[in-house]
Amino acid sequence: MIPPIVRRGLLLAPLLWLAGCDMVVLNPSGDIAAQQAHLVVVSTLLMLLIIVPVMFLICLFAWRYRKSNTAAEYKPDWDHSTKLELLIWGAPLLIIIVLGLITWIYTHLLDPYRPLSRIDENRPLAPHVKPLEVQVVAMDWKWMFIYPEQGVATVNELVTPIDVPVRFHMTSTTVMNAFYIPALAGMVYTMPSMETQLNAVMNKVGVYDGFSANYSGAGFSQMRFKYHGVSQGDFDAWVAKTKASTAKLDRAEFMALDKPTIKHPIMHFGSVDADLFSRVVNRCVADGKVCMNVQMHQDATRIKAAVATQKLPKDEVCEPTEVAATAQPTRKE
Repeated sequence: MIPPIVRRGLLLAPLLWLAGCDMVVLNPSGDIAAQQAHLVVVSTLLMLLIIVPVMFLICLFAWRYRKSNTAAEYKPDWDHSTKLELLIWGAPLLIIIVLGLITWIYTHLLDPYRPLSRIDENRPLAPHVKPLEVQVVAMDWKWMFIYPEQGVATVNELVTPIDVPVRFHMTSTTVMNAFYIPALAGMVYTMPSMETQLNAVMNKVGVYDGFSANYSGAGFSQMRFKYHGVSQGDFDAWVAKTKASTAKLDRAEFMALDKPTIKHPIMHFGSVDADLFSRVVNRCVADGKVCMNVQMHQDATRIKAAVATQKLPKDEVCEPTEVAATAQPTRKE
């Protein structure tokens, strides 16, 4: 026979499986992810203020009012207590108010479109610091990263300097994906014909995992990449080494890469067509295709001409403000 103490211990044995869990979400290396981890911890503790007492009282009531306890007070006609009502409804209401306030604050503070105001909790961001621009394209089933200012691009490898703000411009070629580097920041969706953004910063040198967090087909499980947080000097050296590559990412090469592949190898391109990302967003990479922003401008021009002819009210006409604007959601800071 197994002793009672051992039997109770066996019930806790499944907890040993947690030893293999990666705690990167609660112990990240980027400031945005660190603030998100803090929000998770604070929210959990606030909710435990209700959960723990309730679980304790369930056990207490079950023990106190057990059948064998004849000393327990019995009140068959009891049906109301003002003190209990205030406690039962008041405490959760206060916690919900606090959670709502925290959610409202952090929703604006951690808005992925919001430019960064600090490097970490101890270092504010200087006003003159310009973020590193990285254009991200989710493909089937691989990730493409374009550095427009450096004129280079990679497939399934992302490199940025630490303590430098990074602004990601993201889109997808086919279906919706979710760009996610747990050590850097929360996930942001990428969608075809649309540009989403993420502002983040990495604070520690290291190699981190990045992947798609939204199912997108057969190669979804292998749609992963390595994210390298490096020093500024190492980043400059990496850019110089990548620029030395003779491979060029032009429209023809992009069309070839756009075909579905699984476990695609890392690739480096020493030069990139300047307007490639804009063409991907506007779905006009292939020769002969009209870009969506151009098509929308032409449609608006025709409607405007029709309004002038029919003398319709001008406030019934919707037209883009800029011809060259990419299709993306409008955000107000």
